[in-house]
Amino acid sequence: MPENEGQPRPPHHLHDKGYRQLLADKRVFLELLKTFVREAWVEAIDADDLILVNKSYVLQDFSEKEADVVYRLKTRNRNVIFYVLLELQSTVDYLMPFRLLLYMVEIWREIYNNTPQGERESKHFRLPPIIPAVLYNGAGSWTAALSFKEMLNSYQDFSGHLLDFRYLLFDVNRYSEEELIRAANLIAGIFLLDQKMQPEDLAGRLQKLAGVLRRLTPDEFRHFTTWLKNVVKPRMPGDFSEKIDGILNASNPWEVERMIYNLELTLEEMQRQALLKGLKEGEQKGKLEGKLEGKLEGKLEGKLEGKREVARNLLLLNVDIETIIKATGLALEEINALKKQMEQ
Repeated sequence: MPENEGQPRPPHHLHDKGYRQLLADKRVFLELLKTFVREAWVEAIDADDLILVNKSYVLQDFSEKEADVVYRLKTRNRNVIFYVLLELQSTVDYLMPFRLLLYMVEIWREIYNNTPQGERESKHFRLPPIIPAVLYNGAGSWTAALSFKEMLNSYQDFSGHLLDFRYLLFDVNRYSEEELIRAANLIAGIFLLDQKMQPEDLAGRLQKLAGVLRRLTPDEFRHFTTWLKNVVKPRMPGDFSEKIDGILNASNPWEVERMIYNLELTLEEMQRQALLKGLKEGEQKGKLEGKLEGKLEGKLEGKLEGKREVARNLLLLNVDIETIIKATGLALEEINALKKQMEQ
């Protein structure tokens, strides 16, 4: 077992902080699997059999990335050790099957190196299964290949001879609102709040989740409010950050309606201030545009008067009209009008 298993590791991307903190709780991670994965092996595990692997699997060719969440599990029935590797994505990564493979190889390499030589050279030595998964919360559809073989050229020609695996995909914005509310648990509520929305939609979504939130344990509710602070609050204007913190810090599962009401009032105040600011900025913009327009008109008028003065001087010198038109750019009618004024 790697050192420090069971301890959450620090996040490397601010965007992922909310999910990583949330899924560092093995009960929430198991809830994710049991809510959205309909496979027999999921039913054969419980929270006591999960150990969070506190190790960063950084790849040489992807130095800016690392495996996000890795759990070591065992089944109750057969006591089989296996791993679940979960990647967090807010954008589509077309290299994802390849990256997952490299992470899987790194995990297997570490297990191989940490196994005594005599044991790993035995005919009974087996590497643990690794279940790769991706949690994606981008607005658009996930369009990367879902299986590794799809990254191989002409894979159809070599059926049965190629390495392949298919990863689990948790596509947050593809779950329906009805499905998430029906699940009635913490992770489904988080997904509903993480789906694309405007700040003013937050109170409405919280209202729909009120019944779910009331049934959360204090620990689950703390995870929920921490999520709001880490993921939803940064979308709000800075002036309201401290106020939202105060509301969330004072909240608890049995007073959910009060929390929602206070957040709703804060959001309404935020919208009013934004509207007033927009009106004020529009008024100031109008004044500025008027001032600039006045200056421009003044400059143009001054320039025109300068041309007229040149035309008058040329008329006094008895220069012909055609030459004056070329010199000043004034129209024939305007030069004739100046000439009449001078003769009066």
